[in-house]
Amino acid sequence: MPDKATSRWSWLHWLWISAVVIVIDLSTKYYFDSTFAYGETRYVAPFLNWVLVYNPGAAFSFLADAGGWQREFFIVLTLVITSVLLWMLKTNQQSRLLSVALVLTIGGALGNLFDRVVHGHVIDFIQLHAGGHHWPAFNVADSAICIGAVLLVWDAIRQPKVNAATATSTESKAEN
Repeated sequence: MPDKATSRWSWLHWLWISAVVIVIDLSTKYYFDSTFAYGETRYVAPFLNWVLVYNPGAAFSFLADAGGWQREFFIVLTLVITSVLLWMLKTNQQSRLLSVALVLTIGGALGNLFDRVVHGHVIDFIQLHAGGHHWPAFNVADSAICIGAVLLVWDAIRQPKVNAATATSTESKAEN
């Protein structure tokens, strides 16, 4: 049986994934911010450009031209959401998928939080495009948040099936 103190802190071992996301995110942002001029675009592939842009808003430039109040709003919102995600990680005892989803989202949120606090905006540099249409630029942190969100939804969808299978198994054992 695991030691109570060890199990109480076992959720912390998942945070190495968040740390990796943060290091990769901040390293790539530093590279693009120090080697590209603002707005500079470089063709990489028929569907991908590198482009340096600054986003004072949220995902896909939501509230980007809101007048400045959004910086503090998104800082507070990120701190609140990250606290809730950390609590969810701490209380999660079973699902590895949920843990991975949470730490990816936490790492991405903290990477973008760093930008907001230090620079006043988020540094974006990945731009996907097809048929003359361009997706808003994004970064590694945004990618981690999106992957984490998809995994959260996947975990939520599959969860009832896991519980139903467990209940059916328990019921059939009780009948025998």
